[in-house]
Amino acid sequence: MLNRRILRIKAFKAIYSRVENPAMSLADIEFELEQSCEATRDLYLRLLALVLPLTREAEARTEAARSKFNPTPEELNPNMKFVDNALAAELADDPDFNKIIKKKKISWENDDMFLRHLYDSVRSRDYFKAYMAEPGTSKAADAALFCRIFEEELPDNTELHDILEDLSIYWNDELEYALGWCCRSLEQMGRGRRWTLPELFLSEMPGSEGKESDKAFVFNLVRTAWRNFDRYHEMISAVTPKWDTGRICATDLALIICGLAEADAFRNIDYRTTINEFVEISKFYSTPESRAFVNGVLDKLINKE
Repeated sequence: MLNRRILRIKAFKAIYSRVENPAMSLADIEFELEQSCEATRDLYLRLLALVLPLTREAEARTEAARSKFNPTPEELNPNMKFVDNALAAELADDPDFNKIIKKKKISWENDDMFLRHLYDSVRSRDYFKAYMAEPGTSKAADAALFCRIFEEELPDNTELHDILEDLSIYWNDELEYALGWCCRSLEQMGRGRRWTLPELFLSEMPGSEGKESDKAFVFNLVRTAWRNFDRYHEMISAVTPKWDTGRICATDLALIICGLAEADAFRNIDYRTTINEFVEISKFYSTPESRAFVNGVLDKLINKE
């Protein structure tokens, strides 16, 4: 589930904590890293769990309209296509999905206002109206609809951002990544596959003789950075004589230390890949000048031989 870019970001954040708090032990940092990795999958689960409450919101609205004192013919005979969508029913009956949702204590019960606003927005969209007007039903069409909802209604939803921010400090910049994984799961279900929990760590190390998991990659990266922190700090000082390292942006310092650690720990990874990855991360987490600074320092310090 977690790709190398996300893992490097998590390693950078862990080492940033060490920059800000020199008293942090390796055990503290590893615990924070593990929590951060698992939090991404928790966010995926929470978002995927929206399928059922959103469907129930539609059902409640339909029943309320039908029970009005003087309902219209359309309210008496509503289009039940969305209410009866196959994905909500499948997730509601999936023992594995329900077991982990219960274990993680995931619920949208206290977010009725968000669900109300979300459904109002969804049903006003042309893509929803087209779905409702299309004759017949299919799981693939249901999956495509929910993917549109997840892609178009959630990334910039301020109510959702506020809810997630209150729930976890780890979720503030991973919403779109988790939504992408939700859409993968929905598309697989739309093709008739049963829901399965994504593995947290997946791939092999490129160029390695044996298999090494992504978990080994990120933990080895962080351990190398922590154990060599002071040495890397001295190396950075040596190539930045015009800068007092105390004045170097903490995010830049953490990024450079992570780059040096990756170059030391994984010599099978092309040094240019390592530099490019941490330069890219600097664009989102540091200052406008950081790209050139991080690139320049890493280029001077990483052994190219």
